[in-house]
Amino acid sequence: MKTSLVIMAAGIGSRFGGGIKQLEPVGMHGEIIMDYSIHDAIEAGFNKIIFIIRKDIEEAFREVIGERIEAICKQLNVEIDYAFQAIDDLPKGVKLPKDRTKPWGTGQAVLACKGLIKEPFAVINADDYYGKESFFKLHDFLEEYTPEKPTDFCAAGFILKNTLSENGGVTRGVCQVNENGYLTGIDETKNIVKVGNKAAVQKEDGQESIDENSHVSMNMWGLTPEFVETLEKGFKEFFEKPDVDVLKGEYLLPIYIDELLQKGEVTVKVLETQDKWFGVTYKEDKDSVVESFKKLIEEGVYKEKLFDDIL
Repeated sequence: MKTSLVIMAAGIGSRFGGGIKQLEPVGMHGEIIMDYSIHDAIEAGFNKIIFIIRKDIEEAFREVIGERIEAICKQLNVEIDYAFQAIDDLPKGVKLPKDRTKPWGTGQAVLACKGLIKEPFAVINADDYYGKESFFKLHDFLEEYTPEKPTDFCAAGFILKNTLSENGGVTRGVCQVNENGYLTGIDETKNIVKVGNKAAVQKEDGQESIDENSHVSMNMWGLTPEFVETLEKGFKEFFEKPDVDVLKGEYLLPIYIDELLQKGEVTVKVLETQDKWFGVTYKEDKDSVVESFKKLIEEGVYKEKLFDDIL
């Protein structure tokens, strides 16, 4: 079965090079975090990759990432495609507000893949390292897809303590999971900080403890091709809400999936992973991320030249 990996990379800045966190080299041969995700997805069995980018960065993206990955994927018989997120790609009848300056969030990003996605797919952020286990688990789940189960989704469930930064607060989708391992709700929680071996939410008036063993979503979803149509309907509804902020509001994937969940329209199986998340949330994170990849290479999880083990 064909399964796609959709990589949300439209947030990459138009000025490539220094300062763009998604393009910070972290591997021993200049690999970026996205390279590791692509490697792990292909190893797990994904055979199509869709990059969501913006038109204004297409040339630079292909030069820095796309052409290199395309050459590798060609050898592995993995299809590559591009989708383009645009600020003015709006539902019929909705006009672009004059002072709106950025696209409409992760829900709109995935919607840009309409017409390209005809198979079950996983969605990830471009700048998060997810670990191998989650790709295998999502792929195995998606392999069970049939058109009779268009609303059976899944999400990688990371353990909160494995996703914290040493250098400041992070935002995480804290998951409520029932006894059968299904998601019942997501609470988007900002400013979660590491406190020794524990975790807390940093508030203006102090810290509120949070279970460091909670499951959290890192925007790694397993979805069905039918979902794209549902997402389109949801984008229209987003603009019909009386309190929508048309200048800064975002149509976010986890929030919309949670809305569907609360209405009983979908199920989301939480696939627990013990892998440690890495990401360059703060510039100070980079050194520890580089060290983490170096350690994974020393432990034999990856080859020094990343794709050598699957080419």
